Amino acid sequence: MPDLNKANREVCDVDIRILKTKAPYLFFDTANSTTTGLSGDSVYAMAKGQRRIAYHNPMTGTMTLEAQVYPFKLFALLTDGDISTEGVYAKKEVVTCSTAGQLTIAPGTNRTAKTGSVFVYPEGSFGDESARIEGSFASNVFTATTTADITVASKYEVGYLAVASSGVKKISFSNKKVPKDYYVTMRTLDKDENDLLTPFIITAYKATVQRSWELSFTSEGDPATVTVTFELLEDKDGNIIDMIELTDEAS
Repeated sequence: MPDLNKANREVCDVDIRILKTKAPYLFFDTANSTTTGLSGDSVYAMAKGQRRIAYHNPMTGTMTLEAQVYPFKLFALLTDGDISTEGVYAKKEVVTCSTAGQLTIAPGTNRTAKTGSVFVYPEGSFGDESARIEGSFASNVFTATTTADITVASKYEVGYLAVASSGVKKISFSNKKVPKDYYVTMRTLDKDENDLLTPFIITAYKATVQRSWELSFTSEGDPATVTVTFELLEDKDGNIIDMIELTDEAS
């Protein structure tokens, strides 16, 4: 079969595996853009002002994923890949008093309010230190130091840290957490001049994630875009990238 010219306009599906074990980590097929690039510059020995002998520096490269529809697990690539089922987060709610001098705080199933983090204000004055109601907190009940500060049927704004023991996913970022190295495969379809579709695969043998990232949320314009960039390294056998056509799967 002749080797016909091909074109491509199909984003890659991305298979991400843990480098050390080759165990699947994430199969990601909702990216809007997948980019792979290598570059390698050279230095030259000059003779009478002209380049005469070339010395090639090692190649460097990146793989980039951009997506607007994505799993939460994608963010874990940016840290150590681990997802915890426990977490702490700030919560604000309005509570109506049913017992004079007391408010019952109900963070939810498998949630508790962290001791020392509960702050109570009359409705409409959240965060106003001069209006804060003094009291103590125990067993999900806030008790005012002065009973008259909390009256039955009145509403109060309560801020606290909710501690979740289950029902959450948490990804942590810190200088103690180092991203794993990954074996990444990108697969797409090329189309030739006879409309024959041929699977095209790019394999990165050792990819490590850039830890620089940014999330931007807005109520106007396009949905938020998440970008993950891998630095391409050389593995122990000297491999960086392979490009493969699966000619026996052409259809």
